[in-house]
Amino acid sequence: MLVLDLLGVAVFAASGASAAVAKRLDLFGVVFIGMVTALGGGVVRDLVIGAVPPLAFTDWEYVTTASVTSLAVFWLHPQVDRLRRTMLVLDAAGLGLFSVVGALKGVDYGVPFVGAILVGMITGIGGGVLRDVLTKEIPVVLHREIYASASLLGAAVIVASTSLGWPKQVPMAVAIALVFGLRLLSLYRRWSAPTPKVGPTSG
Repeated sequence: MLVLDLLGVAVFAASGASAAVAKRLDLFGVVFIGMVTALGGGVVRDLVIGAVPPLAFTDWEYVTTASVTSLAVFWLHPQVDRLRRTMLVLDAAGLGLFSVVGALKGVDYGVPFVGAILVGMITGIGGGVLRDVLTKEIPVVLHREIYASASLLGAAVIVASTSLGWPKQVPMAVAIALVFGLRLLSLYRRWSAPTPKVGPTSG
């Protein structure tokens, strides 16, 4: 689980650092945005459930993974850009993992059913929201693509199975695969959440 968790951190750090490079930020800005993207969701989750200090502040492996990945993107960003499809696949896997792990941590800290699901979603999408806000973009999860809803569904599956007293291993695998599959299928099919219909404006 630690290896998978750190892989998710690396993927989200690369995502954040790539967005910062596109905005032509300096070295510090790229590393900062990368770290916020990778660790922000987990920090918000830990603060919400009272797990203080947050794991990102107490385990050197998380900060190191995020910072080293961000530095690599800063220096190697032309090569990273060519791996966009691979990054999307890894990002989908990270979303599933973080959503499920976050929901389970909420359950472990006694958060009620609905709250634990929201905690899982916050863990999955929180870093990306912070990334978009810091780079002056409307967060993707708020205006297009199936992202937050996939995270929410995966978190709901694992919380429901836990409340029924089922062993965690199989439901975890199912929930992660569900988020991963739904995210990739939505990208392939170009699905998005419904948006309001806007009629023609009068001149």
